[in-house]
Amino acid sequence: MMARSEQVAGHGEERFFSHRFRSPIGWATLCCNGSALCGLWLEGQRYFGSTMPTDVVEVGGDENEVIEQALAWLDAYFAGRRPAIAELPLAPTGSEFRQLVWDRLKEIPYGEVVTYGEIAQDIAKAQGKDRTAPIAVGGAVGHNPISIIVPCHRVVGADGSLTGYAGGLDKKRWLLDHEGAKL
Repeated sequence: MMARSEQVAGHGEERFFSHRFRSPIGWATLCCNGSALCGLWLEGQRYFGSTMPTDVVEVGGDENEVIEQALAWLDAYFAGRRPAIAELPLAPTGSEFRQLVWDRLKEIPYGEVVTYGEIAQDIAKAQGKDRTAPIAVGGAVGHNPISIIVPCHRVVGADGSLTGYAGGLDKKRWLLDHEGAKL
């Protein structure tokens, strides 16, 4: 097993690792920086790999501790257990606003849904503002680089409808059905 954090010899640069795997909803790719997970994209999803560096070393599922932890988390999730998001070291890349939205996504309980408007209200409150546009929240949710684990699939339209999942609405429905969410 590789060390938790690696640097390119003599360069002081982080190394990034990826692993492609088959999930119950199709092929997916994990990416980590050696010490934290920075991406999980479903094949064909919008913005696939948008924050993944170009110089990535592909590894087996047991060759990198972070990838191994993420795969164990996903195995537990797909087996119907409810692994805690906090069990994994996460490092998604994005603006301060997107980070706020992604942090809010991590608070949505398993099997429950919230609306873009509710998240916008929460973000506005956290920023000391009167309001934040739900469409801005939608953009941040859509660019979530760690699908499934950071549960953007738990966000629905104001009327409870399934809207805007970068991985496809069929996968969003599958994930919500898997969790027993009531829409």
